[in-house]
Amino acid sequence: MAAPPKDDIALATVREDDLKAAQVVEVAGGVARADAMELVWGKHGKKLLWAGIVCMLLAYQFDNALLYNYRNYAASDFNNVAGLATLATAGNIVFAVFKPPIAKVSDVVGRGEAYVFCICCYLLGYILCASSTSFGAYAGGFVFANIGQTGANILNDIIITDISSMRWRGFAIAVSFTPFLVTPWISGFIVEHVVSPDGIGWRWGIGMFAFIMPICATALLFPLFSFQHRAKKQGVILTQPISVLEFCSQVDLGGSFLLCAGFAMFLLPFTLAGSTPSRWQTPYIIALIVVGAITLIAMVLYEAMLAKHPILPARYFRNLSIVICCSLGFLDTLGFQCTHVYLYTFVTIAQNMSPRNATFLNYTNGVVQCLFGILGGAIMWKTRSYKWLMVIGTVIKLVGFGLMIRLRGSSNSWAELFIVQAVQGVGSGFIETIIIVGSQIVVPRVEQAQVTALVLLFVFLGASVGTSVAGGIYSGNFREALEQRLGSASPEVVTAVYESITSAQIPADGTAERDAASLAYSDVLRYITYVAVATSALCVVIALFLPDHRLRDGKTLVSGVQGTDVERIENGRR
Repeated sequence: MAAPPKDDIALATVREDDLKAAQVVEVAGGVARADAMELVWGKHGKKLLWAGIVCMLLAYQFDNALLYNYRNYAASDFNNVAGLATLATAGNIVFAVFKPPIAKVSDVVGRGEAYVFCICCYLLGYILCASSTSFGAYAGGFVFANIGQTGANILNDIIITDISSMRWRGFAIAVSFTPFLVTPWISGFIVEHVVSPDGIGWRWGIGMFAFIMPICATALLFPLFSFQHRAKKQGVILTQPISVLEFCSQVDLGGSFLLCAGFAMFLLPFTLAGSTPSRWQTPYIIALIVVGAITLIAMVLYEAMLAKHPILPARYFRNLSIVICCSLGFLDTLGFQCTHVYLYTFVTIAQNMSPRNATFLNYTNGVVQCLFGILGGAIMWKTRSYKWLMVIGTVIKLVGFGLMIRLRGSSNSWAELFIVQAVQGVGSGFIETIIIVGSQIVVPRVEQAQVTALVLLFVFLGASVGTSVAGGIYSGNFREALEQRLGSASPEVVTAVYESITSAQIPADGTAERDAASLAYSDVLRYITYVAVATSALCVVIALFLPDHRLRDGKTLVSGVQGTDVERIENGRR
């Protein structure tokens, strides 16, 4: 392990939001550099950062849209479509549990330095995926790519938080995703050409990002490092050395390991169980769950009793705003993810959609979510409140899942499928914007990156559980549904539909066998949707208890106070 820089802990000149003068406070090195940038970036520095964020988000969204679809074809080439849920679960676990450690590193070392680490993980992941010779090798590359992606995701939100006020933050975060209004539609055409018989193939489709991502990242890294260097040169940041041991303590290396290992061992078996011959009687399945649960309990004890700088402080779980935002993020994403893991393969078989149209359907929810996230952010800026907007969002999401039971089947029209996706996007747009702002404003400035990572941890843990649920239902029911619906069809046909979307043995569209396979898909997706309805109904109830703090023009309601004072916000004494 390379030794960290010698200036990871710093004293920095920090400008208070309500004062023209500045004062010196002791904060972690990464936070110090972030606050110091505002003092030295000059007239156009903020614009350069925004331009860098937009450039990086363009690459991020193309990567997200394209690699999400390429994995369907990679799994088909390796005859392992059933493994998509396990792959998605692993990806979501990584996406969730690596956020707090990366946020900690960015607080201790710096935003730019953490970004460089993420880009390196991206590159390693692309290379492994593009050169993979088995589904296992592809999965290894997919995990590394997800580390890079989750780091870029949390760091983008952290940097936007650094340069925005709480009143504007919801709007700013939502606007930062405007590239997503364009990328899915372009991605549909790209996917169709890449995976066509005369296309370059999914391997080169992934490999091209090994060139694209570092180039786009430079647009953000250049101003970040330039402003940090300028602040240090002007004496705005006063540094003191840090040892390797102190660095490990600051980033909570022990807690990070227990967090990652615990959730990985606990969640993955729920998907793996359906694909093993003995299912829940398989010894290692139960063993992994038990060891995972013990590891998570050990993490809680370690964080409460041993960690000097915990990534999951216990006091966060006594804060009503943070608890509710985490709960809503978890449940909302659980419902979304479990209904989307097999959406692409379903419409490819049951609706005979082309890769382009399947991609369009897959991302309709996200595009509408982006639009209504911007609208929600504007409403928050205008009204300075957010509780009842959250309630409206959860009700819309419940209605959307209710419609999905009726309007997501082999007999439904394409228009009905797209309408359901759009309704879902409206609710998600409000919910996902509010949970970030609602949690950030009740912690001190120096902890905003940490609490953002905590909320997003629960968001993507919800996604992990959602994919586990979907994978369990698919693995446990789809083959039997196919055998029932297809009747006298050969076992090879059943296996082809179960394992692939590109196999030559899949019945032709319009045949009785294809119609039977489509009905089997519809049966399984309906079971999965019942889970989403239940979680969204619970979201409506929880949203009613969300505190409705007034959004001010500063960066947080508790700027300049210690973390132990945060509870006063929830008790109405501030």
